[in-house]
Amino acid sequence: MEPKKIIVQKLKKGGSNDMDVAIKYYSILSALNNLNLTEREIQLVSFTAIKGNITYANVREEFCRTYNSTSPTINNIISKLKKMGIFIKENGKVKINPIIVIDFKKDVVLNINLVHE
Repeated sequence: MEPKKIIVQKLKKGGSNDMDVAIKYYSILSALNNLNLTEREIQLVSFTAIKGNITYANVREEFCRTYNSTSPTINNIISKLKKMGIFIKENGKVKINPIIVIDFKKDVVLNINLVHE
């Protein structure tokens, strides 16, 4: 019996700012976990991860201005993402689940293993 061959591939992609890196990160998480998040949902998750929460009106307004969105749209996305476990409510604030929050001010290195079950 032949030993399993492991393929190692290194990819490097730069982002121009924290938000670009966050969007790439959450896009990869969505793809790998078959979450089927929309572009707007990924933008909201990324924005929230960088801001810390999406609870306050001024933060929501900033998102709406930046991404040409509306409050009802944000509320619908938040509701969906809470059901999925991506957003949580902690101490009265809507935040990203701490399991998937990282510091986007630093370089992000992902080690992804795609294995046969």
